[in-house]
Amino acid sequence: MTPDTVSTMSSGATGPRRTRQGFVLVAAHTLWLWLLLTPAAAIARGQVHPAPPAAVGLVVFALFYLALVAVPVADLPVRPAVHHAGLVAFALLGVGLAVAYAGGPEGWLVVFVYVTAAGAVAFVRVAWGFGWVGGSAAAVLVIGVAHRLPATETAQMALITVLAGALTLAFARTARLVEELRRTQRELARTAVEQERLRFARDLHDLLGHTLSLVVVKAEVVRRLAPTDPQRVVAEATDIERIGRTALAEVREAVTGYRERSFARELDGVRTALADVGIAVSVRGVDRPLGVEADDAFGWVLREGVTNVVRHSRASRCDIEVTADTDEAVLTIRDDGVGGRPRYGNGLRGLTERLAQAGGTLHVAPARDGGLLLTARLPHAPTGRWAS
Repeated sequence: MTPDTVSTMSSGATGPRRTRQGFVLVAAHTLWLWLLLTPAAAIARGQVHPAPPAAVGLVVFALFYLALVAVPVADLPVRPAVHHAGLVAFALLGVGLAVAYAGGPEGWLVVFVYVTAAGAVAFVRVAWGFGWVGGSAAAVLVIGVAHRLPATETAQMALITVLAGALTLAFARTARLVEELRRTQRELARTAVEQERLRFARDLHDLLGHTLSLVVVKAEVVRRLAPTDPQRVVAEATDIERIGRTALAEVREAVTGYRERSFARELDGVRTALADVGIAVSVRGVDRPLGVEADDAFGWVLREGVTNVVRHSRASRCDIEVTADTDEAVLTIRDDGVGGRPRYGNGLRGLTERLAQAGGTLHVAPARDGGLLLTARLPHAPTGRWAS
């Protein structure tokens, strides 16, 4: 088990994607089987007798190891009981090979390095993992003494076995904790979005529910009185018009509250949002207020850009910077997340159109050091500069 193997366990990939990544890594993981080349070379040179059982046993041992490692790495749908039974069979095969051939000219005790690593990555409970590692080291000592191997060789192999198991346990534990943190981060982001939607729905209901109900009631009155009381119909229609204008004014006030938030207030909001999901944020170059047009446009860009960071990037850091010269203002949002080619959904397309209307541009691309870099450029209006 290597650090790369464990890192795939914590990558946050799910479903077919994680399975494909896991199989690719298991295939690359065969390079770590080079420790078995020494007993394999002894078999090829005719130093192991009988050679056929030893060769078959060594090949089965290597394939068995890769299969056991693939279960957690590729997230295969194998029941824990079956996986643990496979570990026991794998350990018995390793003990059999060591007992049968450890007294030969080449060291076969190395098989316990793979036995301890396979068990350490499989057990979720740390106590069971340490027990497995201790048992593997004890088997090395017992078999070494039984074959009267040099004490230094036996002790060295036992120490290597313990170290391999302990390192694998540490990496596996770290991987599981990282995966748990990522799940928590995604849940917090989802909860934040849901809460914002609920807040908007609640505000909209409170704002228009009563007014629209009143409009419906008065419209029913108009329908009933239309054939018999034209004057009352006119009065009710006037009331409907008044109520409609009042509702329209209230909606405009509400929309103003949602849309015309200053860049500084948006910045305070995204700081809180990023902190809530555990993303560190760095802000530079916003010590002076923006012009009216740039303040509004960059507020939208900041809101949408940071929303994408929270929901999709799996980043641990986000850097926000505003720069300006005599010709244009530039907002950049950089994260250290998964990166890749961005997909332009409704949000990014809307920002591109909004900036284009003001003569600006929006560019989103993979950052040089990983993650994504969003850059919004907005030229100054002929009569506008940075507010001083």
